[in-house]
Parts: sequence; structure tokens; C-alpha cells
Amino acid sequence: MSKLLIVAAPSGTGKSTIIGYLMQQGLNFHFSISATSRPPRGTEQDGVEYYFLTPEDFKARLDRGEFLEHCEVYPGRYYGTLRSEVDSRLERGENVVLDLDVIGAMAIKEAYGDRALSLYIQPPSIDVLRQRLEGRGTDTPEVIDQRIARAEFELSFAPKFDAVVVNDDLEQAKAEALKVVKEFLGKQTS
Repeated sequence: MSKLLIVAAPSGTGKSTIIGYLMQQGLNFHFSISATSRPPRGTEQDGVEYYFLTPEDFKARLDRGEFLEHCEVYPGRYYGTLRSEVDSRLERGENVVLDLDVIGAMAIKEAYGDRALSLYIQPPSIDVLRQRLEGRGTDTPEVIDQRIARAEFELSFAPKFDAVVVNDDLEQAKAEALKVVKEFLGKQTS
């Protein structure tokens, strides 16, 4: 039976790198493509990076219960996970990877129970996280402060996840995440 891997982490924790590593380990993982009400940017294509919906279509689908989770990031700017996207992949025998915020992760875990593994990638400390964000050189000090405040909120959810991997050393964190995921995939679900 195919399964779900839900990964959440504060920005700057190495989540994308760890997910990328897991995707390359021959575990039949496929990304769930999210839906958004924002317009495509640059060369983005519908059904590749996102499913691009109008705000009206997004709300109509939301009203019909088609989303497993969603959030309104800015007024009228929605993001969410379509139930059909996840279920069609599971029906094809694919393991599904979802890269979500902590609230979305909790909703998906609740919907799929033991068929889903919720994995939280945690920084060694808020100070180290700040250093990593500053080291990127991509964000203003104000944006970094916002990301740190968000990280402090998200860290309060870590105990609710099935597994927590602290990314103090990237190679060790990748190995630990792989071990946890392989153990999960090897378990039978009811």
C-alpha cells in the first residue's frame, strides 16, 4: 500500500535539500502538486509547479470540500492541497511527498492517519537558524525577523509530529531522515 510523507520545517532549516535527497533514494516518492489562486510567474505551467485556479474557482472547490488543507497567505491569495491530487497518486501505487506548513501537515496527518508519516525538520537552535537565513543573503533584516517569528511558532508544533530530525549536520540529518522514512515504508498499515 502506498503511503504519504508530510514534511514541515521553518524556512532555512534544509527541508528542501532533505526532501530532494529522499526523492533520489528509489522509494517511489512523487510530489503532490499544490493549487494556488495566484497567477503563474515566469515560465510556470499549470499542473507542473502548481494548479493555477482563479480565486473564485479556488473558493468554489473549497466549499465543495475538495481540499485536504488550505491557507489564505494574503487576502485572496490561496494555497492548498487537492484531495484528488493525493488520492490519484496513492491509487497509482505512488508514495506521496507533501511539503507543507505545520497547520497543513496536521490536517493531512489527521485525514490519512497511520498511512502518513509526519516528519519535522528542526534547526539546532533559533540562533543557528538566524545565522543560516542571514548567510543566504536573500532576505532583508525585516523578512528574516518575520521568518524567525514564524519559526518560533512552528517549533511549538514539533512534538505533534511522528518524527523530528534536527538538522545540525546536513549529512547526518539526511541519513536520519532516510532511516525514519524507510522504517515507516516497511510497516504495514491497517
